[in-house]
Amino acid sequence: MTPPSIDAHVRLDIHPTHSSAVTAVLTGSQAHIPHLGLEAADWTVVAKNALILARIDHEEPYWAEKAAQQLAADGIIVEITPRLREAMAEEWTWADYPMPWCTRSEIRKVSDEAQKIYDDIRHGQLLIHAHAEDGHTTVAVGTYLGSGKSVYLHGENHLRQVADTFDSPAQALVAFEKVHGAAMRPGPAPMTDTERAAVKARTSLAIPAVEPEPPRPQPETVPAYAADAGDHDALLDAFLDAHGDWERWRTRSDETTHAIHESQTLSIERVHEAHPRDTAWTVAAYETPVSDRMWHLTTTGATPAPVLQTLLNHLADGDGWDTAIGSPVDEKTVTAATKPLTDSGWKHTVDGRWIRWTSPGGESGVQFDAFAAQQPNSSLATWTIWAGPSLDHTTWSLAASPYTPSSLLADLAETLAHGTGSRQPNTASRERRTTLGTTPPAIPAAAAGHTVSRPR
Repeated sequence: MTPPSIDAHVRLDIHPTHSSAVTAVLTGSQAHIPHLGLEAADWTVVAKNALILARIDHEEPYWAEKAAQQLAADGIIVEITPRLREAMAEEWTWADYPMPWCTRSEIRKVSDEAQKIYDDIRHGQLLIHAHAEDGHTTVAVGTYLGSGKSVYLHGENHLRQVADTFDSPAQALVAFEKVHGAAMRPGPAPMTDTERAAVKARTSLAIPAVEPEPPRPQPETVPAYAADAGDHDALLDAFLDAHGDWERWRTRSDETTHAIHESQTLSIERVHEAHPRDTAWTVAAYETPVSDRMWHLTTTGATPAPVLQTLLNHLADGDGWDTAIGSPVDEKTVTAATKPLTDSGWKHTVDGRWIRWTSPGGESGVQFDAFAAQQPNSSLATWTIWAGPSLDHTTWSLAASPYTPSSLLADLAETLAHGTGSRQPNTASRERRTTLGTTPPAIPAAAAGHTVSRPR
């Protein structure tokens, strides 16, 4: 391998305080050579032989890779840290991008044009005369010094575009005032959060002092029906590890796990990425391995861990899931299933075909549908266990078919009535500001006929 012809070494890394910016540290007797090349490519000098690339389109790793390739081709040793290499290889795109028809390379081209406009303004090559708010974005009018060409700009950050050009500042200002007169303000618009972050990244390589994190709130003890869901996958893993008479079956897509009892008469289906209010668990029991289902129940992704643990414990208890197919759902069955609720003073009401038991505070309940109980082939749930603001707006719910064993339902009722669990106190979520993207407006009528291009 031919040794480098230039005595210079460039180390590229992620900026210590700005996640997408890139730093370059130069060493060697000829470090001034890559220094000049990077500075010409709009890297900012922050210290002797230290430069930073900070852009408003967050494409710094891509352009740093291009710079590294050019430096290496010139015979300069370039070191790229592992975390920067990872960022260079990352495939990403903007969320809710207003031009969804663009490919990734086309999106990068649009963003680079926006970056060039920003750099022209930052370096004083593009003088902004006035700006205005237009819906959720900013418009502006300015003139390129030297060429005398004036431009009408639309958008912010990586979406800023040249929407029209004019032959003189007077033409541009007249057209701009005609459309945006009431909202028109002199000079450039205030910097966006993205622009301020880029300025801060270019200021220094110093790492700010890390403030200690506030103490994490301790979980509170709450009724089982109000507890956190916890880790459902961990509960299933622990269940299967502890009970060798169950076997795990994973689907090809890894989105669902099936667990089958060795008798082939009971199954569990676990959908791993289910929405908190969508079905995440389905339990089904069969009289024989080849018969129709005797009973089944489903429960949602936000089901509290204590409730789910009770269900799994019952399924592990020998033949605890067994029931007689075709056995009537009578008053005796209902009474046995709900006795823990009655004994605990849950409110008991009858509303036509529905019999309900509601917790003293109204945050949880059990509903029995007498009509559905007599329709074994119906899709209606005979039993509904729920918690949340109301039965119509649940946080989580469990639905069971007519012949679900009363012993299982009684175990669940016992947990609802007397069980407890833990819940993390609510904490205010951090609000993230996102730039709203809009497509460029129609070219002002006063500007019709002008060529849309960026002056060089």
